[in-house]
Amino acid sequence: MLQKRKLSINIARLKTDIEALGEFGKNDKGGLDRTTFTSSELAAREWLKSRLEHSNLVVKVDEAANIWGKRKGARNLPSIVFGSHIDTVPNGGKYDGALGVLMALEVLRVLEENGIVTRHPLELVSFSAEEPNPFGLSTFGSRAVSGKLTKVNLIDVADTAGTKLTDALRSAGGSFEQFANCIRKPIELSAYLEVHIEQGKRLVNSSIPIGIVMAITGIYREQITVIGEANHAGTTLMEDRKDALAAASELILSLERACLRHPSKEVVGTIGKITASPNAPNIIPDKVTMSLEVRGKTSLEIQEVLAAFTLDCLDCKEKRAVQIERKVLLDQAPAEMDEVVMEAIKSSAELLNFPYLILGSMAGHDAAHMAAITRSGMIFVPSVGGKSHCPEEESGLEDIEKAANVLLHSILSLDEKLDV
Repeated sequence: MLQKRKLSINIARLKTDIEALGEFGKNDKGGLDRTTFTSSELAAREWLKSRLEHSNLVVKVDEAANIWGKRKGARNLPSIVFGSHIDTVPNGGKYDGALGVLMALEVLRVLEENGIVTRHPLELVSFSAEEPNPFGLSTFGSRAVSGKLTKVNLIDVADTAGTKLTDALRSAGGSFEQFANCIRKPIELSAYLEVHIEQGKRLVNSSIPIGIVMAITGIYREQITVIGEANHAGTTLMEDRKDALAAASELILSLERACLRHPSKEVVGTIGKITASPNAPNIIPDKVTMSLEVRGKTSLEIQEVLAAFTLDCLDCKEKRAVQIERKVLLDQAPAEMDEVVMEAIKSSAELLNFPYLILGSMAGHDAAHMAAITRSGMIFVPSVGGKSHCPEEESGLEDIEKAANVLLHSILSLDEKLDV
């Protein structure tokens, strides 16, 4: 037990891995173009697989092209899985996702070097296509593993260049024909743990190195259509207008107001896309279509914002004599993280004397889908300046080292406590 408490990761080696993986897809803007199943992402996959093989892990690429590296356990127990993803957004950074995979690799190396035999088998995973991609299927690998994405979803899917997803999947080592075989059953897994950069400012502003995620945001989206009446912009008096764009503007501000007034600072709302018709300078707009999105760490937070917004919609409809049509596009409930996993992270941070902050994740992650089949948890690393999905994305080396050591000891804690 004393030997385990003294274990720590090799930060110099982890730094070397971060820099090495960060070369794949590097562009002249300083960012990474390593989107799903592109040549740079395929090359990064080969690099990762070689590192796993050199670490005495049993390497497998499943039918969804997820990469797995397995270390045997002393007992016939379900696996403890940890990792993230290595694909990026266009012109993205080298920490998002990749940090979680490389930390998992470093943890397994440390255990191997120190001759630590765990009770559970340990599995590193690098999920395919976590980020939005040209095929329009984000969190592809974790949705496939959890049974939420099936062969039906892959048929006739192609990118703008005409490349079929089934062909791209095959090039990465996956299989459309045997796709269902990638599903992992709950009985096979004991827990899933993911380290990720925060992608916000809460940790860095608080000078706290460890974030413990209590829930991954729920995402609600709908399409709103405001219907007014087109007329001459010069001859129609203001009091006679049914201006769809003016009404839509009120609704945009209404959503912002509802979020700002909500007691939780972690509920957010966005009108991110808007089109006006007929979109001419001398015609009063008769129709506006826009997207609405609300995110919160609980379903109640989301519903409270929507309730306030709905009241304003009714008021706007009556006051401006317009029609307002609403269509739900997505209603994804928040994914709560497991209390046992959270407690393992807490106790590990306390063991190492690192302060931590319990918070919600405002972005989606693979852990949200893994939570459907096993107890899951997430550790956040501070993001310098809160920046992500850009070349300036960065996490400090000292914070990375602390998070990796918390991951190491969290895995050891879960190994001792689960399935006893």
